[in-house]
Amino acid sequence: MKFGFMLPSRGPLAGPKSLSVIAQRGEEFGYSFIMFPDHIVMPRNVSSQYPYSQSGVFPGTDNNETMEQLTTLAFLAGQTNSIRLVTSVMVVPHRSPVVTAKVLSTLDVLSQGRITVGVGTGWLEEEFQTLETQPFAERGAVTDEYIQVFKELWTSDNPQFDGKFCRFSNIDFLPKPVQKPHPPIWVGGEGRRAIRRAARFGDGWQPLGNNNRFPTATADELAEGLRRLDTELERAGRPAGSLEVTSRMLGYDLKKNGGASSSGQIAFAGSADQIASEVHRFQDLGVDNLVPSFHGVAGLAESLDAMLADMEDFANEVMPKI
Repeated sequence: MKFGFMLPSRGPLAGPKSLSVIAQRGEEFGYSFIMFPDHIVMPRNVSSQYPYSQSGVFPGTDNNETMEQLTTLAFLAGQTNSIRLVTSVMVVPHRSPVVTAKVLSTLDVLSQGRITVGVGTGWLEEEFQTLETQPFAERGAVTDEYIQVFKELWTSDNPQFDGKFCRFSNIDFLPKPVQKPHPPIWVGGEGRRAIRRAARFGDGWQPLGNNNRFPTATADELAEGLRRLDTELERAGRPAGSLEVTSRMLGYDLKKNGGASSSGQIAFAGSADQIASEVHRFQDLGVDNLVPSFHGVAGLAESLDAMLADMEDFANEVMPKI
C-alpha cells in the first residue's frame, strides 16, 4: 500500500513557499505521491451542479483564486527528487490535446519519470464556455479521443491520428516521455461512463468517495464500484483486477493519546490502530494507493502547521502499521 496527499490549490498555502515545504516534507515523511487539482478559471456565476457535495455547490466558490495545475507540478518537480506528481484530475477537454501531450511529456523528462496523469471529463460547464472548448455535452467523447491522442504521440515513431476532434500526420513528437510505454493514466470518476473509460484506456482508476450518485467512501461502497470496474474490464478484454486503484480517505481524523473514536460516521477516524484496520479493509479489496484528507486541504487551506502535523502523525503512527 502506498500513500499520497492532495496539495492545497487555493488559500494561504497555495503559494510557492508553502507548496515547496509541503511537497518536500511529504517526500521526507515517505509519501509516494502528491496530487493537484485542475481549474483554469472560476466563473462568478455558477449554475452547474458539483457532483461531490450534498448541496451541489463547489466548496471553493467563495475564493476564486486557483493555481494552474501543470505549471504548479512543473514547479514542484524542481523542488523534489523522488515523490511522484499526479494530476488529480486533469480536465482533459480544457486544453489542446497535442499541446497537453507535449507539456506532460516534457514534465516527465524534466522530473525523470515521475508524472502520473490523472484524467477526468470535468463538470463546470461555465468554465468550458469561457475556455471555448469542444462542446460541454460531448466532453466524454472528447476525453476518450484525447487520451488516445496522448498515447499515439507518446509511443509512435510516426504519430498520426484522424478523429472527430483531432487530426494530425507527418510530424515528429520528441522527446518522448521517460516512462515506457507512457506515463500511467489514472481515470477519475465513479459513474458508468467513467468506469468504462478506465477499463478501456486506463492504467488505473481513482474514484472520489463522496459522489452523490455513486459513493465509494466506505469499503463496502468501493467493493461495489470495483465489481462494476471488473465487469467493464472483462468487456474490454482485459483481466479483472488489472488496474491500479487509488482511493481517497474522506473524513480522516487521527485521535492521538487514547482519544475517543468518532461515532462511526467517519470511516478513517479513531486511533492509529483503528485507522490501520480500516486501511487493511481497503487493501484487502485490492486498493493500491490511499490518499488521506489532511486539514490543510479541507476547504481553504489556512494552517501550514496543521497540515504538516497531520502529515507527520499519519506517517509516524499509521503507516508503520500497514
